[in-house]
Amino acid sequence: MDNVIEIQNVTKKYGNTIALDNISITINEGDITGFLGTNGAGKSTLMNIITGYFYMTEGTVKVYGYDILDHPEQVKKLIGYLPEIPPLYMDMSVAAYLKFVCKLKSIPKKQISNEIKEKMSIMNISHMKNRLIRNLSKGYKQRVGLAQAMIGDPKILILDEPTVGLDPMEMIEIRKTIKEISKKSTIILSSHILSEVSALCNKIMIMDKGKHVITGTPDELVNKINNSNKLLIRIKGDSEAASKYISTIEGISMIEHLGELEVGTTDLVIHSNIENDIRESVSFVLAHHNFPLLMMKNYDVTLEETFIKLTANKRGVS
Repeated sequence: MDNVIEIQNVTKKYGNTIALDNISITINEGDITGFLGTNGAGKSTLMNIITGYFYMTEGTVKVYGYDILDHPEQVKKLIGYLPEIPPLYMDMSVAAYLKFVCKLKSIPKKQISNEIKEKMSIMNISHMKNRLIRNLSKGYKQRVGLAQAMIGDPKILILDEPTVGLDPMEMIEIRKTIKEISKKSTIILSSHILSEVSALCNKIMIMDKGKHVITGTPDELVNKINNSNKLLIRIKGDSEAASKYISTIEGISMIEHLGELEVGTTDLVIHSNIENDIRESVSFVLAHHNFPLLMMKNYDVTLEETFIKLTANKRGVS
């Protein structure tokens, strides 16, 4: 089955407060899908609905064809969940805690030992098996949390802010592990860190104040903004004079000076407030005034710029 999770018109209300407003998304087998948004965007609420921890006010969610309201037990068996605050028992050792999780998940008694060894090996925590969880670093606690989510080899892993609070090296290690896990499981993760979803996810849903802004691959989202209205050029000559001539072109709204990145040249970013391709007009003006044009290309907008632009548009900010 290609469609692993189907979320249709999901709304969640708390009194008069709308936490989720008519959210729809389909997640396919093998996807690493990122829910991207600032704090309060609704990411955790949506995850809690998928896992069955919260009930939605309206809409439907199906996991491998099972409606989560009609078949909650079947759905929960398919999902491993790591909340933002891992559900750890601090006075247990790592091995004792994972054994406890195995029992909760009804792992056959004969398989428990191998299951624990396998998950500790994957998460590189075997050498910590006898340590009390309260004595572990934040990074190792997160690893233990991931190990418990993986117990029983669920088909779907849902990870809420899996690298929050980790140092840069810990973040890199957890990301590598998530990439490895994705070979066997469909993964949903939430984050407000743009670099996180860009590095990990092949599909991103941007959320803002409970609303679905847009869904696509990282490249598709960037390309939505990254069109001919931002042009990067490299010229020789007086950049101020060149800018003066370029600014006479219809629709030019701003010219940024990036400075000298190659000896004797200047890089400029030309902003246009019209959708028309301005490359021909820019080339003509520069040639007419004898400015050598050494490079011209569409300016590559970052995922961060795309996120800001798309969420600003959703709020009606210009």
